Amino acid sequence: MEREPMRIREGYLVKKGSMFNTWKPMWVVLLEDGIEFYKRKADNSPKGMIPLKASSIHSPCQDFGKRMFVFKLTVAKQQDHFFQAAYLEERDAWVRDIKKAIHCIDGGQRFARKSTRKSIRLPETINLSALYLSMKDPEKGIKELKLEKDKRVFNHCFTGTCVIDWLVSSSSIRNRKEGLLLASSLLSEGYLQPAGDTSKAAAEGLSDTPFLDLSDAYYYFPDSGFFCEGYSSDDDVVLKEEFRGTIVKQGCLLKQGHRRKNWKVRKFVLRDDPAYLHYYDPAGGEEPLGAIHLRGCVVTAVEDMPDTKKYDADNILFEIITANEIHYYLQAASSTERTEWIKAIQSVSRTGK
Repeated sequence: MEREPMRIREGYLVKKGSMFNTWKPMWVVLLEDGIEFYKRKADNSPKGMIPLKASSIHSPCQDFGKRMFVFKLTVAKQQDHFFQAAYLEERDAWVRDIKKAIHCIDGGQRFARKSTRKSIRLPETINLSALYLSMKDPEKGIKELKLEKDKRVFNHCFTGTCVIDWLVSSSSIRNRKEGLLLASSLLSEGYLQPAGDTSKAAAEGLSDTPFLDLSDAYYYFPDSGFFCEGYSSDDDVVLKEEFRGTIVKQGCLLKQGHRRKNWKVRKFVLRDDPAYLHYYDPAGGEEPLGAIHLRGCVVTAVEDMPDTKKYDADNILFEIITANEIHYYLQAASSTERTEWIKAIQSVSRTGK
């Protein structure tokens, strides 16, 4: 019986049409031998399939100056396919896995992610997947916190010390040294993610161990809804305020009108259940002026917009494309703030209702 190809990576990307200069969100699945793309995640049949044999990938791709984080895949027949990610790290992760898949095909090898079991001598009896589920248990697992460091707020995360403390208390390890080995394995296998400069530097090999048993080294679960915020002079009060109910993020952004194409300042409130981005008149008023349904949407950074009146501020733009293909254009105050909004909206679009 023929083995089905392994699903290496999947997620929403914006794909350029092959015939027209239209960009649409697609659910993209990277397999060992090709890339399938679907109109929606729930679809059973792909809209198309791109074979990877004898293909090449180019990143960064500058063919579309107004679109950021684009990469180009050129197949054997010299046909180009263009994809846009939401932010830099996401694009680089796709490019890295596609490059490795192409290399494996050319060398006649199977795609395999690097395992840490041999390198850190982790016992085969330890089930990392089951351990991960225990760590995420709402009652007995690791508590997700809102932590502040270096003028940034880290939401839905925890410290390295908390992880080791939990492993010790749950009898998963005998001592903290063993805990470092186990936590490093969880980190390498993707069950934990580094948050902040300290933990990221260690994960990249700039410390004695990839995982740090420190109170100022932050980590998060990959599907937790983690996002990071930076303080700004205008939004200090909002960012330091405790979020109530299901509010995930709030602040002022510029929004382009759909009819007149003019830009107005609006206060935005991001909620995760249901997944809506409501916008209000910043001068006051309890009732929202409108809402953007985020479930299944795609959000990407945009460098510039043609045929629109320029605003006085820099064009630090991003675009939300909803599941029913309505386009919204928003402008942040800084590139850092734009990235924070993109990541927060992306998380809510995956986990909200």
